[in-house]
Amino acid sequence: MSGGYILIIIVAVISMGVQYMFKNRFKKYSKTPLASNMSGAEVAERMLNDNGIRGVKVMSVQGTLTDHYNPSSKTVNLSENVYHGRNAAAVAVAAHECGHAVQDAKAYAFLGFRSAMVPVLNATNRFTPFLLMIGIGLLYAVDIPYVLALGVLALAVSTLFSFVTLPVEFDASRRALKWIEQENIVNPKEYSMAKSALSWAAMTYVVAALSSLATLLYYASILMNRRD
Repeated sequence: MSGGYILIIIVAVISMGVQYMFKNRFKKYSKTPLASNMSGAEVAERMLNDNGIRGVKVMSVQGTLTDHYNPSSKTVNLSENVYHGRNAAAVAVAAHECGHAVQDAKAYAFLGFRSAMVPVLNATNRFTPFLLMIGIGLLYAVDIPYVLALGVLALAVSTLFSFVTLPVEFDASRRALKWIEQENIVNPKEYSMAKSALSWAAMTYVVAALSSLATLLYYASILMNRRD
């Protein structure tokens, strides 16, 4: 059990480091004006048009780093700093979110799978903490493993979702970087900044997936070793 704790702590420390680097890079690149003077919203609109995508709205939402694509409402939602921003970071994020819209338009398999998992994930996430807490209590009190097993199963669903998210995010960044380079949206220096920002953003998803896996392994080990 101590080994499981150590693994979770290590992943948590790495996660904090990656989050710091991502926010630091984003803040730094947000201070670099774009030579083309295009805003994130303008970049998003152009990328959608260039890919022949109609019916997807580009919207401004409150918050910082709250950018996302919603396949249900067909909206590219950009945080205010990205929507109005005219810098390398804003371009990178706006193009990345449009990358998801392109995936949706082209029926990218992993995006479809991830979207299909959302209702299941929302349902299981509500009960997972209670299943784990009650399950461990029952396991040690009366050696009943079934409730904890349900909690571990719910964690497995969440972990699968985290790993399915990885190819979706990496592919969206690949599409974004390819497009901004081909269309000369950025110069070589700005491209390097955009690529760096998206690379660190991708790393946050990698760490999140590893964290979910570490948590799953920890509770699974408790379940498997209950008679030790």
